[in-house]
Amino acid sequence: MGPVIRVLVVDDDPLVRSGLTLMLGGAADVEVVGEAADGSAVPTAVDALAPDVVLMDLRMPRVDGVAATRALGARTGDRPAVVVLTTFDGDDSVLAALRAGAAGYLLKHTPPAEIVDAVRRAAAGEPVLSPSVTRSVMEMAADRAPAGPDPAARARIALLSDRERDVAAAVADGLSNGEIADRLHLSVSSVKAHLSSAMTKLDLTNRTQLAILAYESGRSARPGGG
Repeated sequence: MGPVIRVLVVDDDPLVRSGLTLMLGGAADVEVVGEAADGSAVPTAVDALAPDVVLMDLRMPRVDGVAATRALGARTGDRPAVVVLTTFDGDDSVLAALRAGAAGYLLKHTPPAEIVDAVRRAAAGEPVLSPSVTRSVMEMAADRAPAGPDPAARARIALLSDRERDVAAAVADGLSNGEIADRLHLSVSSVKAHLSSAMTKLDLTNRTQLAILAYESGRSARPGGG
């Protein structure tokens, strides 16, 4: 077994916090190192507890999950991966949290095994959103975006090489690394290298942010397209 994954649970409902802590405690490689009841407590908790992953409720009374995620994304040095929690699919705050740097999102009624798997994937820097969920996020972005490509997004995507832009567009189309490799006639390791380079150039923390940016720049097909 590898290193134990340290998790901070953030939710204003004590019953939700207790339930998540109990559920995650059943995984041998996961340890809940702390809880917080509001986003305002997150920076101090992260400094004190050094979690690998933060499970973050989106809707809290003082500082919500979007603002807390954005604050973590602005920090220098090591930053925990953030997975946001929401009560219902299609929550407008989900897209804002993903733009702010959340690695993915989960519905609160997600089966326990899937929550544990998401924590493991987030800690490992792997995609938390499945390709199908990525496509649904792109649909959400399309529903809320003005017509036509966003000039600011196009300017940022222009910083990438041609191949990096191709990879970013494929991520926005909801393709897995293997599918991107097939589409672009690359090895999976090359796809991963281009993804890493693109995210470094754009100062992004995960592929979900890259997917949203590529879609808004007009580099992707319509959601669900090839």
